[in-house]
Amino acid sequence: MPVSTTVTGMVLSAMPVGEYDKRLVILTKEIGKVSAFAKGARRPNSALLACSQPFSFGEFSLYAGKSAYNIISAEMSNYFGELRDDFNSLCYGFYFCEFAGYITKENIDEKNILKLLYQTLRAITKKSIDIQLIRAVFELKIMSLNGETPQVFGCVKCDKQTQKSNVEENGLRFDKYYFSAESGGILCAACKGFDKNAISINTSTLYTMQYIISKEIEKLYTFKVTDEVLKEIKKCIKCYLNCYIDHEFKSLEILNGI
Repeated sequence: MPVSTTVTGMVLSAMPVGEYDKRLVILTKEIGKVSAFAKGARRPNSALLACSQPFSFGEFSLYAGKSAYNIISAEMSNYFGELRDDFNSLCYGFYFCEFAGYITKENIDEKNILKLLYQTLRAITKKSIDIQLIRAVFELKIMSLNGETPQVFGCVKCDKQTQKSNVEENGLRFDKYYFSAESGGILCAACKGFDKNAISINTSTLYTMQYIISKEIEKLYTFKVTDEVLKEIKKCIKCYLNCYIDHEFKSLEILNGI
């Protein structure tokens, strides 16, 4: 029998193959994103039935075939079944999985993106913060983890720092900042002319982006923002993704229609 390996991961997508099998895409902590066949998973009494659904998280025992892995057995610790109870949550879950699947690769350390995806799905099921904020946090953090972090701690042109002490004094704002997706981050008032389409943002939006980029994943979904900040940060991230992600997500088409 081929040598097996055990990995911890989450099923990003599942596709029927033949009469009874499924082809899964799994994001793993140990070997990145992999394709794996779950033979017989579509049979009602299959031992692999439960592990072959999107969002299933746990340990998978795999052996390598010619072009993909094959699943020997699996032990799941979380199915995120709550997502299926709400259509909006389900659509967001699919979007986050599709995004993670697009941005990750095989045989590359993707444990932080896996951790981000897991914590994001947990945040959806808890319903403690606005799902639009969850989406904004996920999108900005995953881009940062992928090495495409916008510069938000200083002006991208003159390197003027954007720490709180430089922006506010005695609660009074005396400088303005702008987000330029094209330039790759923040422009100060003096450098705003480099991008006529740069988005004016308030200091709370700037600090929120700094927090998301710098904080550990476990602390990402522990805060709330005003409607104004959420609106601004969504606009900034949308422009940033349009510049740096050349891909049309199928699940996003459904979300945009909700």
